[in-house]
Amino acid sequence: MSALIRQVALVSLTDAVSFVHGHANFGRSTKTGHRDLGPIWDLSATVDTFERLGQVPVGTWPIVIGGKVPPGAGGFHTDDNGQPLAIVRATSDINVLCQTCSHEMIEMLVDPFGSRFVAGDSPMPDQGRVNFLVEACDPSEAPQFGYTVNNLLVSDFYTPHYFDPVQSAGVRYSFTGAISEPRQVLQGGYLSWQEPISKHFFQERRINTVEPDFEDLGIPGDSNLTPREFIDRATDKFTQAALKLDEKAAMMASNLSSERLDQAMVSQAKTLGGDAPNAARRS
Repeated sequence: MSALIRQVALVSLTDAVSFVHGHANFGRSTKTGHRDLGPIWDLSATVDTFERLGQVPVGTWPIVIGGKVPPGAGGFHTDDNGQPLAIVRATSDINVLCQTCSHEMIEMLVDPFGSRFVAGDSPMPDQGRVNFLVEACDPSEAPQFGYTVNNLLVSDFYTPHYFDPVQSAGVRYSFTGAISEPRQVLQGGYLSWQEPISKHFFQERRINTVEPDFEDLGIPGDSNLTPREFIDRATDKFTQAALKLDEKAAMMASNLSSERLDQAMVSQAKTLGGDAPNAARRS
């Protein structure tokens, strides 16, 4: 039996990033990102853009760009009906925005309800077996580990083999190959888990460090939060610091300027007998 198709919507609440609707390659890049994800995680999805939240069909999971996003509020959330949604900070840098949206989309598709765990040995000495929260982009979330689609940056993500008990030759641990062994955390990334006896959540973090930093995040104070909501709120400042640290990598991800890219799109549209906006809508 084929898997249910998961439907995702990209919605911008600010004119500052109106190119979400007008920039054809933004939509193509996020769609290609989920195309790469599907075969590896055995899922099917659609990704569409909308100008207003009121246009998003019932049953479609929105990724909302912009609005007021206070510290700790970015990332994964659930609505009043327990359905997933994500909130992304607006930025005029299309590479940063595209990578962040692809990150949220990938994790939403892999774990829609923010509570998927895989058991394994803790990275912390003497902690024993723990439950790792499945957040497919976090260990390699820094821009230098992403890849480009249609000249725009999208996020790397780990494969199900990431939680293998031992390393094996020829096994793919992340889409780009940046992760080379199970449960590896790259610079600017993190890995989260819950210790089953104390119920505390912990993280391994790396940002400009040779040895990993381990953080005890404690127990969620709000029982209504899903595990990923709790983790995203606790890690929001760290993620923003990591993105800022690697902003140059995101800026350098594209080889063409947006002006050159638009010229190429117009030329291609003329070849196809149409115009760029109509070609974008057909995609």
